Amino acid sequence: MDPKFEAGINIAIKIPKSKYEKTVAFYRDILKLKIEEKPIDNPTVSRTHQVTFGNNILWLDCVDNYTHSETWLQLTVPDIEEATQYLQTNGVETCDDIEELPKKMHWIQDPAGTVFNVQERHIK
Repeated sequence: MDPKFEAGINIAIKIPKSKYEKTVAFYRDILKLKIEEKPIDNPTVSRTHQVTFGNNILWLDCVDNYTHSETWLQLTVPDIEEATQYLQTNGVETCDDIEELPKKMHWIQDPAGTVFNVQERHIK
């Protein structure tokens, strides 16, 4: 078993509600990056803005119950079940209670606490 992990294009920054407006203004007004608010239906994220960040998409997520910001990264794999089994074999458990996810995705954390969304990539 040797799943091929690849970096995804999505990076999420979870931002406390008290700092959200100033953070959005920083990306929009200071850095002058392309930014657009997107509708979201998520129990832990009250607002989100999509920022074009080179070849990546940066998601600025407003979270009402956080006291500090966190950066979450995306990983893609060809087969989520194989990758999940591989991770568990290597002592990495999923932590899907962090935030609601669609099927074929899991949350994991590295030893430092960085959150990763592991999802099955779409073969083109």
